[in-house]
Amino acid sequence: MRDFAAGAAKRLFLEILGWTVLALGVLALFLPGPGLILTFAGLAILSTQYTWARRVMEPVRIKAWRGAAEGVETPLRIVVSAGAALTVTATGVLWLLQPPAPGWWPLREEWWLFGGPAVGITLVASSIVGLGLLAFAVHRFTGKPAAVEAIDRMEELHRVRVAARKRAHRRLKAMKADRRAERRDARPVGAVSPSNDAA
Repeated sequence: MRDFAAGAAKRLFLEILGWTVLALGVLALFLPGPGLILTFAGLAILSTQYTWARRVMEPVRIKAWRGAAEGVETPLRIVVSAGAALTVTATGVLWLLQPPAPGWWPLREEWWLFGGPAVGITLVASSIVGLGLLAFAVHRFTGKPAAVEAIDRMEELHRVRVAARKRAHRRLKAMKADRRAERRDARPVGAVSPSNDAA
């Protein structure tokens, strides 16, 4: 009983962690930093529990590594990404401080920095995650052509696997169609099909 409870607790923990990281990854796609890396991490965790996550993990992984490598390809891209993350940090700090609405603000006072400190915390946290992922991408890919070539090999291998799966699927469909045709041809002449029996 104790083993069952431990297994259930582990499964629940992995599911909560996987879905949380996946949700953060999807959100990070719209914020600074390589959000696909977080999306891939969430799928990798969920793949221990779900078959569908295993199926979609490889293409997301390739896109994540490709996006991270391209995002740090030049110093300008690194500076722009870091600048965007720091701008989000500054915006989050402004939200946390909640200064009064300036005179030029055209809407009602309650629409100024709506959502309160929770929005500020979310913005600061997302920028910290973005900067962390940016640092990871710089460390992993900047000045390392072998790491970029590994992505090319990974992508080519994935293409080969997908093509092999499609060929196997087509063969399986052809075999099923052949079996149906054999069963149809093996019926004695004048035999009534089950669907016509009841009529």
